[in-house]
Amino acid sequence: MKIVCIGGGPAGLYFALLMKKQDPRHDITVVERNKPYDTFGWGVVFSDQTLGNLQAADPQTAAEILGAFNHWDDIEVNIRGEKIRSGGHGFCGIGRKRLLNILQKRCEELGVRLQFETDVQGDEQFPDADLIIASDGLNSRIRTRYQATYQPDVDMRRNRFVWLGTHKLFEAFTFAFEETEHGWFQVHAYQFDGDTSTFIVETPEEVWRKAGLDTMEKEESIAFCERLFAKYLDGHRLMSNAAHLRGSAQWIRFPRVVCKTWVHHNGRQPVVLMGDAAHTAHFSIGSGTKLALEDAIELARCISSAQGDLNRALADYEAVRSVEVLKIQNAARNSTEWFENVPRYVNLPAPQFAYSLLTRSQRISHENLRLRDKGYVEQYEDWIAQLAGVHRSPTQQPVPPMFTPFRLRGTVLKNRVVVSPMAQYLCEDGVPADYHMVHLGARALGGAGMVVAEMTCTSPDARITPGCPGLWNEQQQAGWKRIVDFVHRHSDARIAMQLGHAGPKGSTRVPWEGEDQPLASGNWPLLSASPQQYIDGVSDWSRAMTRADMDRVRDDFVRSARFAAAAGFDWLELHCAHGYLLSSFISPLTNLRTDEYGGSLENRLRYPLEVFRAMRAVWPEHLPMSVRISAHDWVEGGITPDDAVAIARAFKAAGCDLIDCSSGQVSKKQKPVYGRMYQTPFADRVRNEVGIATMAVGAISEADHVNSIIAAGRADLCAVARPHLASPSWTLLEAARIGYRDAKWPVQYLSGKSQLERNLEREKAMAVQTAGLSPLEQANQAQGV
Repeated sequence: MKIVCIGGGPAGLYFALLMKKQDPRHDITVVERNKPYDTFGWGVVFSDQTLGNLQAADPQTAAEILGAFNHWDDIEVNIRGEKIRSGGHGFCGIGRKRLLNILQKRCEELGVRLQFETDVQGDEQFPDADLIIASDGLNSRIRTRYQATYQPDVDMRRNRFVWLGTHKLFEAFTFAFEETEHGWFQVHAYQFDGDTSTFIVETPEEVWRKAGLDTMEKEESIAFCERLFAKYLDGHRLMSNAAHLRGSAQWIRFPRVVCKTWVHHNGRQPVVLMGDAAHTAHFSIGSGTKLALEDAIELARCISSAQGDLNRALADYEAVRSVEVLKIQNAARNSTEWFENVPRYVNLPAPQFAYSLLTRSQRISHENLRLRDKGYVEQYEDWIAQLAGVHRSPTQQPVPPMFTPFRLRGTVLKNRVVVSPMAQYLCEDGVPADYHMVHLGARALGGAGMVVAEMTCTSPDARITPGCPGLWNEQQQAGWKRIVDFVHRHSDARIAMQLGHAGPKGSTRVPWEGEDQPLASGNWPLLSASPQQYIDGVSDWSRAMTRADMDRVRDDFVRSARFAAAAGFDWLELHCAHGYLLSSFISPLTNLRTDEYGGSLENRLRYPLEVFRAMRAVWPEHLPMSVRISAHDWVEGGITPDDAVAIARAFKAAGCDLIDCSSGQVSKKQKPVYGRMYQTPFADRVRNEVGIATMAVGAISEADHVNSIIAAGRADLCAVARPHLASPSWTLLEAARIGYRDAKWPVQYLSGKSQLERNLEREKAMAVQTAGLSPLEQANQAQGV
């Protein structure tokens, strides 16, 4: 096969040598516009895992690369004069020029033709090639030429950065943060050879301009960086090797590149994107070169496996790599956004700031950090526990963050796990009875710090379905008091009431009879900020609330709040999310009013804040009140995370103690981006920008998730829903699973605790013994055969 690689970066060179090694008969040419052994940039970073992939693909090349690497395990974070270190991270640095030299030399040894100083204008220059690899980098001409096929999405990120070098040798991967009168600057620094380190300086665009760096000459801006980070450089100078860039041009913004398709058929041969031409991942997780090399490995593998069927090989390559790259890019996006928003986190205590940085991508979690550096994690757990007022004795285990107590006003939760309010639709006339006693009682016994009753309605016409609970009369109050008393008598959990009004989403069937479908009969009138149908052509129309309606509904909420206090609830939450009545005022998608309750966000918040203040006035002063908001409508023109910050500030000013950060369900046109802990960034942003406690919700399904969120200061509480449906004792089970034996179990269940812990220990031991055995051997061993 005749192959041409356009671009002599890591992707093109590595693919060429792998294919030549696979079959020496391949005729392979790498075309590069630069001179031989010429490159820009300083060092690149690989993880130990990437090195393993290289060793499996071509041991000889890997050995040369490994011999040229500078290896380190520690990450060091410097902030406000404090220094925090964590080990076990397993990174390697190598000069970009050295890496390319190794790959070029290996290509020449294998018989790959290297053609330098050739500026390729288009793929038509190679009409007789069977396969063209477009590895021509970030500004790929090939990708631009066939953009209708590749459909690239290029997102220019907001920070400016400059890639410099220094002869100061950093013994750890070093992050340093310094504040100026203009804003914060940060450094990413690491050694990559015997006498040089990479030194990347980064700051938001607006800070860069305020500091005057946009008008400085190159030498002047380098001197600025030397002065700012002098205490880390120990007298060493900073250097630039980008001689081709003048003035402020050396400060660039990172473009995140995502392509929908990676293969184009031009009528002569397939043209395949690889490396930065196909995708980019921010330098803060050091993955650009890693992705390029792993692209090359995968395409070479797919071609070998396809046994001559090139189209099949290319389809397999795109299917496999697009998924793997997306995972890395999602992590890189999280990391990028963390560094773009450093001012959000600088007020965290230094140990928590460093932990937040280490876990910023969500690829490194609490338990993953423990595997890397157990001593660091246990020391940090003690620090977190002490902040919560817990001091362990030498004989006690470190307390995982999820099991630290949390105090708000006069209510103390024993841990950070909350059972989400989950609609059950099994009330008659709004009265909770035996089912709700079992449902909530079992979960209170299951170890959570607090259980929250499902959204409870303030009047008959406030219900979602006829099966929804209510709190508008004394019979309902008595039903709730019975449940509250059970929780208080038989557990050490707290219990919260969530009050809401369905608004335009009311008068529907219970979900198993037709979710969001109107009742076949017995419907009640619907209210909302403006007339709407939740589902176009299906839902009943709501009508816009009059001032008289607002007065009545506000008073209904106040009455229900009084009933909740009389029933003995420890906490009260107001539901202002998910398209229900109060949410319909807040979202511009559903509030089209032209009076003082419509238009600006301040006006749209006017009525929900009025309801909240009226409830706060009758709710006991020593008990907390929270508000659930939709922090993102996931629809163009709807509520955004920026709005969520403003909404939280307004409720904080009105006396709210905590913001419960959910999202969506306002419009059927929503397009959420799902994933692990996908709504946690909303809680993170509100907490650390507004300065109010938050609850994270959404796809939190493991103790590791909760520990990571709480430890990093992304939220104060974690609401867990579906896992608690599957297991009322989820919190206790997760404690046993992570090996935390000091979680308090009901005395009646202690024999189950000891048996569970023994079983888990046995499973761990079995996993170690069966590692490396075939499935049949594992099954036999499990059966004692």
